[in-house]
Amino acid sequence: MYHPELGTARYTPSGNKRSTMSELHTEHGNSGLVRGLGFIDSSSIVVCAIIGTGIFLKSSIMAQLLGSPFWVLMAWIAAGVLSLAGALTYAELGSVLPDAGGDYVYLRKAYGERIAFLFGWMIFTVGSSGIAALATAFATFFSELLSLKAVWYELSFLIFDNEILWRFGIRQVVALLAIVVFAVINCTGVGFSGRIQTFFSITKIVSVLTIIFGVFFFARNVSWENSAIMFDHGGWPGFRNFGAAMIAALWAYNGWYFLGSVGGEVREPQKNIPRALITGMLVVIAAYLLTNAAYFHALPFNEIVTSNSTLYRDAPPVAGKAAESFLGPVGLRLVMVIFLVSTLGTLHAELLTMPRIPYAMARNRRFFKLIGRLGKTSVPVWSIGLMAFWACLLSLTGTFDQLTTLMIFSQWIFYGVTASTVFVLRRKMPDAQRSYRTVGYPVLPILFIGVAAWLVINNLVTNPLQSVFGVGIILLGFPLYRYFSTHNG
Repeated sequence: MYHPELGTARYTPSGNKRSTMSELHTEHGNSGLVRGLGFIDSSSIVVCAIIGTGIFLKSSIMAQLLGSPFWVLMAWIAAGVLSLAGALTYAELGSVLPDAGGDYVYLRKAYGERIAFLFGWMIFTVGSSGIAALATAFATFFSELLSLKAVWYELSFLIFDNEILWRFGIRQVVALLAIVVFAVINCTGVGFSGRIQTFFSITKIVSVLTIIFGVFFFARNVSWENSAIMFDHGGWPGFRNFGAAMIAALWAYNGWYFLGSVGGEVREPQKNIPRALITGMLVVIAAYLLTNAAYFHALPFNEIVTSNSTLYRDAPPVAGKAAESFLGPVGLRLVMVIFLVSTLGTLHAELLTMPRIPYAMARNRRFFKLIGRLGKTSVPVWSIGLMAFWACLLSLTGTFDQLTTLMIFSQWIFYGVTASTVFVLRRKMPDAQRSYRTVGYPVLPILFIGVAAWLVINNLVTNPLQSVFGVGIILLGFPLYRYFSTHNG
């Protein structure tokens, strides 16, 4: 803290130097948050936020759309490159504005408070639905693994001629407990949360490597001819099918942007944020490609096509079938455990990163003032608590598919808008320190923005009801912004 009579250094009565402003800025972000995340912790957040359940499920529907292993791998690569393009663009933004809030901070600096508020409002409302969906998925896996299926209350009602079945039972209780437990963990301090995130990341990577090495070295009755088929591309499946397969893969890559939300808690952010984003993305892309190669080595293509998906709801997941090739019947249960670990890791990552955005809004006097307070552990406990509470309510709705679809559509609107801020900030802040500049500028950001726009338009055409609902939620932010601007000054 600055004292005019002592300069930038503060001294104790005994004359010992306590700290300088530069040292304080190293330990704390501009908002008072502790910079307790190093390069490994930051990379772990990227890896853990991305690797969820998608890699264990999405290959089957992609195989149905594309018709050959070669094009499935190409779709995974294309989606990974697109996500990496977004991460590379965000890396420059994170190096210029390394404060808590991520996209909110970038949008506020580039386009003003209204657009930034709309993003923050979307994260609070729709982002909480992502937390609820992950908790619901965890409860589903956990209940299936332990055969916990008790339902204590059931209600059926109609909405627009659609029958809705609402249940409350053991699965809902497990989902609530998962949210509460990880909200409490994230309130204990960012350093401890970072170590938890590192643990989950290591566990996820080990789980993926277990499948990869198990299939390639210990699978029984497996022919290398399956692997040779991966290079037989057959006919071009068409842009519509390839685009649909990319969307499926992008769900598995979702989460690469989370690190920016905790930029105010990363040590040496100008250096560590870009390095962590790039390193984390490359690790995930490599893991996804190797995992899919293992699937195609262990299983005939038809077995992948008929794995668990919308068309084959009662079939085992493709990862479970692959694990059975070297572990027998216990392989499917192993994959269920992997599902649990992956889902918990992503749930933890979202509860670690997303509450920083409402916190940044409150610090900017554009949200409830209480949300802008830090707890004794120097983390935004009120923001974590509010998002956890809202997520708990959403988890009771049981609308997993609706919530996840709404979340992806709404987020991709802002992915493109946020990526465009790299052009605006280069003009507005030409002299700002940039330890990293976007590779392939301006082509790479333009490509990313164009594809993001295509995804949004495609979803408006193919899923108009939920898309309009998502737009309506976002637009509701305009009167709320006016309210907070008037009452908070």
